[in-house]
Parts: sequence; C-alpha cells; structure tokens
Amino acid sequence: MPLLTDDRRDEYIEFLQTNKKGHFLQSPEWAKVKKDWTNEVVLSLDDEGKIKGSMSLLIRGVSGITSIAYSPRGPVCDIHDKETFDDLISQAKQVCKKFKAFKLVLDPDVLSSDEEFKKIAREAGFSISEDAKDFSQMIQPRYVFRLDVKDKTEDELMASFHEKWRYNIRLAKRKGVEIVEGGRDDLKDFYNIMLTTGVRDNFVIRPLEYFERMYDELAPHGYMKVLLAKFEDKVIAGVIPIIYGNKVWYLYGASSNEYRNVMPNYLLQWEQIRLAVANKCDIYDFRGVSGHVDETHPQYGIYRFKKGFNGDFCEFVGELSMTLNPFMNFMYNNVVKPIRAVRIKSRQKKEKKEFDESNS
Repeated sequence: MPLLTDDRRDEYIEFLQTNKKGHFLQSPEWAKVKKDWTNEVVLSLDDEGKIKGSMSLLIRGVSGITSIAYSPRGPVCDIHDKETFDDLISQAKQVCKKFKAFKLVLDPDVLSSDEEFKKIAREAGFSISEDAKDFSQMIQPRYVFRLDVKDKTEDELMASFHEKWRYNIRLAKRKGVEIVEGGRDDLKDFYNIMLTTGVRDNFVIRPLEYFERMYDELAPHGYMKVLLAKFEDKVIAGVIPIIYGNKVWYLYGASSNEYRNVMPNYLLQWEQIRLAVANKCDIYDFRGVSGHVDETHPQYGIYRFKKGFNGDFCEFVGELSMTLNPFMNFMYNNVVKPIRAVRIKSRQKKEKKEFDESNS
C-alpha cells in the first residue's frame, strides 16, 4: 500500500497543484490545520512509479472504540479512471481497517450531472447522498457559485456582473472603504467581527486559535490571506481567501452590523476575484449557498448576493458513504450524532448570550 512519505512530499504537492481536481483540503498543510484528526494519504502510481491519483484521509476517533475516515474533496485523479479510483478506495479501506473506522466518507469535486462517475462510485460500494440542500446536512457545501476567470481581464469580469453589483463595488470605493491585507495579529479583529456574524446569521464559529493555526500552516506558503475592509479607521468586514493550484476559494467572511450601507462585502468579493486574476487562476469559488433557491428561504440572501457576480451555479454529487461496520454506524447515527447536535445548539445559545451581555 503506497502511502505518502516525506521523500514524496514535493511530488505530491506538485501533483495536487497541477491536477484539475486538486484542492487545498487535500493538502498536507490542511491536514496540520485539522490537528485533532490523524492523517494518512494513499497514492496510486502509474507504471513508471509516478503519482496518478491520491486521497488524503482524515481519521477521527469516536467514543474511544472506533473511528470515521473522511476525505474532504477527495480523491484527486482522473475521476473517470475506474482502475485508479478503485485502487485508491482499496487502499483507503486498508487504512480504515488499521484505525477501526466504521465508515468511509468522501465529498468529491464532481458535478451531480456526472452519471459516469456515480456509476463508478456505486460499483465500488458507495451510497450517494443526493438530497441534501441545507448547510447543516453537509460537511462541505454541495452547492456553490464558481466564476470562470481563466484568461479574463478585470474589465471583462467587472462588465459581466449585474449592474447593481458593479454600482455597489464603485460605491464602496467612493465612500472611502479601503481593503488592506492583514497579518496574524489582525485575525483578532477578523474574529471579533466573525462573532457578530455568527450571532446574526445563527451559526457556530470556530475559536480564534483555529484561525491562527490556519494562518501558521497556510500563510507562509502563500496559500492564505486575510483581507480587511476599513472605513473611517475601523475594520468593518473581512474575508479569508485560499489560493491553491488553479483556484481561489472564498473560505470565510465576516461583517459588522454597522456601516453595511457602504457595501464593504461587495468590494471584498471584487478584491478576491482580482486576486484570482493576478495569480492566473482558472476559477474563483464563492463557496457555499443553499440548494433552496426560492426567495422565501432564510438563506436566499446568500444565494442572491453571490449570484449577482455572474458565476456558475454548481451542484456537486454530494457525500459518498461506505459503511464498514453496520452496528457502529447505527450507534453513531442514532446516539452520537444527536448528542453532538444538542451540544452544538447549546454552544450557539451560550455564544449568543455572551455576545449580548458583552454588547449590552
């Protein structure tokens, strides 16, 4: 079983960054960000011993007696090459056996319309979750907007946006909103605004230490930036873009409840798109939106905001799941997950209470 070793690290990184299915979530640096998970990378090699496929696995213990193996946006390979896909899955199952994993989960960068890949995955033993639409039902977003920036100029991209979006970008500039690149110490300002965003939009945020660890692992390689929108010498919004291979991802965003009328979020998106152009990328990925696109849905505002930049609405195939221990899978779904859901809801209430008390 060819696992990634230190002597192949450079070859692996080059493979990830040049393969069209390469993804930062498959990188060694991201595995270090997820330090609470054990990482193993399986490789599929061609006749000359070169990497033709890879899959980074994150393994996390459950209740001290079993574990779950997850490959975020894996595998990286020619997804229609059944031999390579089956090879990677065979090796992944050996890793699962080593760590007593009851389930193997993938959420590949593959569109839902790809029936050929679905056939290959099902023949390998996976079930495919194709009905998830809300963020809470997914690990990685199943629905995203992606903007094709390959060989395009900034003027061409700007002209493609909805008229109101172009107006709001220019309005932010006229009002004096300035976008600055921050460093590690500026993550505190970003995090404080993230707290506001989490309470406003009702989602749990990660601790400051997580963002600092992201910065320590990704920023030195040029994979991560912190962009802050300042107005009247105040930080009023911020984003964290990830630059890896041929893509830039809008990973995190935050905005204060004040000064929203000066449109900082529009200008921040434009700066990230400019970043993708400057790095000669092919794609700018706005990341997740809900699969519900009706105007009455509470998450429609996110969809509408990202849609105005004229990207392609992409639906991924969804989560691929292979159950390796049915009993432990049952216990996880019916005992562990419900308990975790209660803890998350309790944490949300606590964060909101602490936020309200600190701002009263």
